[in-house]
Amino acid sequence: MQNDNKPVIGITCGDVNGIGLELIIKTVADTRLLDICTPVIFANNKVLNFYRKSIPDVNFNFTSTKDAGRINHKQINLFNCWEEEVAITPGQLNDIGGKYAVISLVTAAQALKEGKIDGLVTAPIHKKNTQSAEFNFTGHTPYFKKLFGANDVIMFMVAENMRVALLTEHVPVKDAASLITKESILSKLTLLNNSLKKDFNIDKPKIAVLGLNPHAGDESLIGKEEAEIIKPAIKEAKQKDIFCFGPYSSDAFFARGYHERFDAVLAMYHDQGLIPFKSLAIGEGVNFTAGISGVRTSPDHGVAFDIAGKNKADEASFRQAIYTCVDIINARKEFAEQRANPLRKISKRMIANAVDEAIIEDPE
Repeated sequence: MQNDNKPVIGITCGDVNGIGLELIIKTVADTRLLDICTPVIFANNKVLNFYRKSIPDVNFNFTSTKDAGRINHKQINLFNCWEEEVAITPGQLNDIGGKYAVISLVTAAQALKEGKIDGLVTAPIHKKNTQSAEFNFTGHTPYFKKLFGANDVIMFMVAENMRVALLTEHVPVKDAASLITKESILSKLTLLNNSLKKDFNIDKPKIAVLGLNPHAGDESLIGKEEAEIIKPAIKEAKQKDIFCFGPYSSDAFFARGYHERFDAVLAMYHDQGLIPFKSLAIGEGVNFTAGISGVRTSPDHGVAFDIAGKNKADEASFRQAIYTCVDIINARKEFAEQRANPLRKISKRMIANAVDEAIIEDPE
């Protein structure tokens, strides 16, 4: 779908009563975005116009289509996912918000799977009103895992100064420990290592692994998972040429800034990774689904019903999610080219080294 190396990026609307559509309008209204990608919004004319009226200072235009294979690369595109009237009630958690969030997501995700778009940025949904017999998922990540038939995936949070991957995701804390196995750690480390190489162009990724218990178990005095599960998994991963270290006590690890010494951190459970990420990340955080053939990103926040429809939403994380999506698409393309022509990568390194030497030798 790329046109002159400009990828086509699908955008879901999220909960129509949340801040998703406001974020989208504010983000794509900056026409400079068209220089790096072609946005395709999966929603409906009327809901888009509803929120456009609530942002009077934004100049926003789009062209409508019902065929994801036929889009205008010089404009913002709207793919109409439904025709019926929708009662929009900003800030309200109801079935309508969940129904159309799922319609947008399923339509856009299928377009991603079929290659009609090159990447997908998903606006926030609410887990409660999206549940049904047809859509029984705790979030975007398990949905994309099933859609793409992946054996495993990673909820991967990325920012300028840190990347945090989760071993377990949206599960109760009381259940998290039972899901931590040697096999699951090895699977995540393998995926994480591959993603850092393919999606972020890091030749030899360095990965930190956190412990589960306080003080990483204190030599098995406060839990045995570190000694019996995590350490053996790290040892085996090293034997598979995965450059990983740990387990580290999570409090000291982040407090001392060790996360900046590694290319990524593997956390054992949701809050262990997300609290420090949202507290310490520089720039705007992005949620990336690693392990599927498609590229999917999202902002690192929720539906924010409390400010929906009030023109108060900050689009910075959503904008960064689009940038990250484009960057990963381009990184994968470069990775594929380097595998096809290894000499290309060597020559780039030689040029870089020559430039470094010239800089060192130049007295000016």
